Amino acid sequence: MTTSQKRQVSIIIPCYNEQRTIKPLLDGLLGQSFPAENMEVVIADGGSNDGTQAAIAEWQAAHPELQVVLIEEHTHSIPAALNSAIKASRGEFIVRLDAHSKPQHEYVARSVAALKSGLGQNVGGVWDIQPGSENWIGRSIAAAAGHPIGVGDARYRFTDQAGSVDTVPFGAFRRDMIDRIGFYDETLLANEDYEFNARVRESGGKVWLDPQIRSAYFARSNLSALARQYWRYGYWKLQMLRRYPQTLRWRQALPPLFVVGLVVLLLASPFLWLARWVLAGILGLYTLVLLLAGIQLAIRNKDTAQVAGVPLAIATMHLCWGTGFLWSLLSPPKS
Repeated sequence: MTTSQKRQVSIIIPCYNEQRTIKPLLDGLLGQSFPAENMEVVIADGGSNDGTQAAIAEWQAAHPELQVVLIEEHTHSIPAALNSAIKASRGEFIVRLDAHSKPQHEYVARSVAALKSGLGQNVGGVWDIQPGSENWIGRSIAAAAGHPIGVGDARYRFTDQAGSVDTVPFGAFRRDMIDRIGFYDETLLANEDYEFNARVRESGGKVWLDPQIRSAYFARSNLSALARQYWRYGYWKLQMLRRYPQTLRWRQALPPLFVVGLVVLLLASPFLWLARWVLAGILGLYTLVLLLAGIQLAIRNKDTAQVAGVPLAIATMHLCWGTGFLWSLLSPPKS
């Protein structure tokens, strides 16, 4: 298929080794209430070697009614893949999704309606976070990733209230937004959505969250993958904040401050009895709060494994995000 035929909506998807989730995503797009003949899907693949490209080709052959364009993007950079997909697309409206997500039936229609009504210049919705694996830790990570103790005031993970926000997951915008503020920043290997939305707001635009725009998002499947994800988030958050310090929020400052406090108290504990008591008190209170969150979610989800799994997941998120942020302080600013 080619992109020569102009479509009203272009759905852009960065992708790398997503064989397990790419077909459910494409099924979800084919099942949209928005007419398939008015959409195109542009997938920028970063050289997948797990059969993802073959899975896309197989799906294309079975469903010619939805135009799917596959382009090669070997930088392994999400913002570069997004920019390549935008350049290859033709739609008036750009809807960004990830290959490990699945939009609900009205996702595209509601996104386009919100843009047409002027609610925001970039609009998005709420994640329904799903386990990346069905074992106890996979279920716990998904539960933790939607809890305010784990993610602070990131409303797109749990809210049921529409309104103006700092950022939205994925997002949808008119093509002329790129002419106004430029493409995604390819010097950031994470936090590219937040940085893009900062420029939307600085240009006088509004970022709008509508909880009726919903997508399933598949969380990481184990603690090591979660740790890498959040270390990366923390590292690149500081690189972004060096350019936009005014966008710092309290939830972003707490994890690095917590890590610094723990390190200082650990170093002082062999010499100062007060440091030992303060450290014990902080760790005890922190553990208690996480256990209460685990018990709450275990009861809500009827999953006793989350009593232990949720505290482990939240602690991994906090400590790795904070450590990545602090490590970024040692790195030269990115141009």
